[in-house]
Amino acid sequence: MSIYKPSVLKEFLRSSHTHPKKALSQNFLIDGNIVRKIIDTAQIQAGDVVLEIGPGPGALTEALLAKGAIVAAIEKDFVFAEQLYRLKNLGNLTIQREDFLLFDLEKFLDSKENKIKVVANLPYHITTPILLTLLPHYDKIDSLTIMVQKEYADRMVAPSKTSHYSHLSLLVSFFCQAKLTFTINPSCFFPKPKVRSAIVYCRLNPPALSDDIDAFFFLTRSAFQQKRKMLRSSLKSLASSEFIEQVLQSMHLPITARPEELNLQEFISLFKQIKTVFLPKQN
Repeated sequence: MSIYKPSVLKEFLRSSHTHPKKALSQNFLIDGNIVRKIIDTAQIQAGDVVLEIGPGPGALTEALLAKGAIVAAIEKDFVFAEQLYRLKNLGNLTIQREDFLLFDLEKFLDSKENKIKVVANLPYHITTPILLTLLPHYDKIDSLTIMVQKEYADRMVAPSKTSHYSHLSLLVSFFCQAKLTFTINPSCFFPKPKVRSAIVYCRLNPPALSDDIDAFFFLTRSAFQQKRKMLRSSLKSLASSEFIEQVLQSMHLPITARPEELNLQEFISLFKQIKTVFLPKQN
């Protein structure tokens, strides 16, 4: 029987002598419709290699295998990792008990002939470190279909000049096209979380900037660390206020511009014009 059914899940937890662990952000799906919508969003086809992060009891794992996916499951929790072996008869499933942040992702990706897909109910307390690990591998990862907090999802997909726009928005848009596909109510989980969740679909792509990427993000972080300040002030440690004003004017932007007013392409243009000034300072 499907593990997403509340009665089946609770019996599974009882017989496994375990329980959801708050420290690992464990909230398990108990809505089959949501499981199906996630699989549909991920556009899973038979033969797709799917990296599933934090499968827990295996609700998504079951559905991925039913679609004919080749699933590599990375689970930190010892009990759940061991229990996933019960699903191996459903299809091509490998299981690794490990913290994803310690997982050798590059070795895994190098072992695959084609791009993989990532499907994950991400632990909410380490969502950003996981994204920072995955997004730079646009050459080996086709897409991410991830469950995150609704507020976090809003920030991921926010355009410039909106209240949710942040450095996270810029980072995500640098590496991929992200879309918030649907939201999930707390009642769809056991135990119920205190916040709503959302599914974000990210199609990875080569970034518009190929060189000096670390320096680019040094500039953008410097800008967003003081989000309410004008760029001529927040970036003055990198270049003079007068020079920054000149660059902004050449871009037809006000000299009083703040970071939330610039989209990705404008930040790249800004970077290209001032990097000759601040890059020597970084070396």
